Amino acid sequence: MIDPFFVAGRPSQGPVAVHETGRTQDRGRSEAPGWIGALVCGLPVLWMTLFFLLPLLGVVAMSFFSRGPDGEVTLPLTWENYRRLLGFGELGFDPFYPVVLGRSLLLGAVTTVFCLALALPLALWLARLSDRWQALALTLLVIPFWTNFLVRTYAWQVLLSPDSPLTQWLNRLGVGSAGEALYPGWGAVLIAMVCDFLPFMVLPIYVSAEKLNWTLVEAAVDLGANRWQAFRHAVWPQLRPGVAAGVVLVFLPATGQFVVPDLLGGAKIAFLGNLLQQQFGPSRDWPFGAALATVALALLLLVLAARGCRALRQEAPAP
Repeated sequence: MIDPFFVAGRPSQGPVAVHETGRTQDRGRSEAPGWIGALVCGLPVLWMTLFFLLPLLGVVAMSFFSRGPDGEVTLPLTWENYRRLLGFGELGFDPFYPVVLGRSLLLGAVTTVFCLALALPLALWLARLSDRWQALALTLLVIPFWTNFLVRTYAWQVLLSPDSPLTQWLNRLGVGSAGEALYPGWGAVLIAMVCDFLPFMVLPIYVSAEKLNWTLVEAAVDLGANRWQAFRHAVWPQLRPGVAAGVVLVFLPATGQFVVPDLLGGAKIAFLGNLLQQQFGPSRDWPFGAALATVALALLLLVLAARGCRALRQEAPAP
């Protein structure tokens, strides 16, 4: 009788050998995705390190250098750029740069508030539409992005000129005096900023509104809540993630915006973006421009950190 585990005088691949081979193959299959994952993640990390992190560290380092007589970056290392940014210059205290920083933060905050006030009802309305009309409404919402940002900004110069129908209509509503153009000025800057950044606020809120659990609203109404109470306790907590994302997407770029203030402000109002462009351009003061960029980045990181800490507190389980 032939031993099933021996063929031609040699051991055959019995159940144990087959089992070991299967484990080896499984181990190979499990290790392969690890290498693929490292490759897939490593390339983006390398790209971000070379073209984002290192240049950013270079900007921070440059902020401690000095400006040479011909605009070159030179030694010695100094804190003078940051002192000048706080208003302490060679001729004494000058609040110009702190005012510019405050004005830029104010512009970002006001733009965010107006976008939020307009985006909330619009996003809730979009979420209640049928699928067919939702697609059309979302297309109309993003149509402005099909036009170049610079072209849209120049178009606002025409729309907000003294004789334009839009300016006359706004004058009737009490915005500005009769015959007075909103361009150039604060009004033109704010209107253009809100229109440009409104979709960035609407879309994240719309995503949250589409997932709303309306039974909670019905339960709140059944328990005697009015419309405001139902919105505050049943709708707003569900919209908060989208609102937080929209605030970040609007506030951060609006604070550093320089094209709209430069073109619609008539170069009469200095903002952070204009000041940065001037330092790295005509003034050729790269160390001071780097200090401006570093402080602006630190302020924006503080905003993100505050938002992150608040989100962690909200997600933490109650004791």
